[in-house]
Amino acid sequence: MARLAGAGSSADMTVPVRIALLGAESTGKTTLATALADSLRTVGRRVVLVPEVLREWCDARGRVPRADEQRGIAEEQARRMMAVQQADVVVADTTPVMTAVYSDMLFGDRSLHPLALRHQRIYDATLLTGLDLPWVADGLQRDGAHVRAPVDAMVRAALGEGGIAWRVVYGSGEERLASALSALGPREREVVGHLLAGRTAKEAARAMGVEATTVRTHQYRAFRRLGVRNLKALLVERGRFADAA
Repeated sequence: MARLAGAGSSADMTVPVRIALLGAESTGKTTLATALADSLRTVGRRVVLVPEVLREWCDARGRVPRADEQRGIAEEQARRMMAVQQADVVVADTTPVMTAVYSDMLFGDRSLHPLALRHQRIYDATLLTGLDLPWVADGLQRDGAHVRAPVDAMVRAALGEGGIAWRVVYGSGEERLASALSALGPREREVVGHLLAGRTAKEAARAMGVEATTVRTHQYRAFRRLGVRNLKALLVERGRFADAA
């Protein structure tokens, strides 16, 4: 929980930390989104949870959308996310990527992919809920356990197509939440490791075989996800980082 606990605590932070949850049906996405938001609120963070537009749409109309209605749902999901500014952290219980994937799977329509992938790049962390939870029926949006693996594969393919990094979260209850909270990419972990060892950005860049600007980019992203503003604050968190590595 401490990994994002301090996110946005500085008054001059104008862009909230954005976390996206993606996943096939009945993989605990909404439950995890709620738990993640609640856990950050308990440590004083201003958290906004952006709910799934598709669920609201289906509940209001008593049916699933047609092919020509998919774009409006994707655009509204993105609009709601971008509208949130007064927050430290914004948790998205799905993004247009899921609409694009289902539009492709159900209707053979890939026209939403450019919009969805462009929007997905705004997130500081993209979490994909694993298929380790049992399938549970839940109204109009559930097609059956047999669709979970194909949808999961299509989500991974879409993210790969867009060059977007993601982490898969497994476990149930607190274990799944802990997995989500430890979502740092491998390159960011490497940068943080160098900084904890007392190396400068230039020294880390030489060790990693990359430019110093690349190290600073990973450093910025890692600090945002860890909820710290500088190296001094990171050193305070080093015990927690070591536990999660």
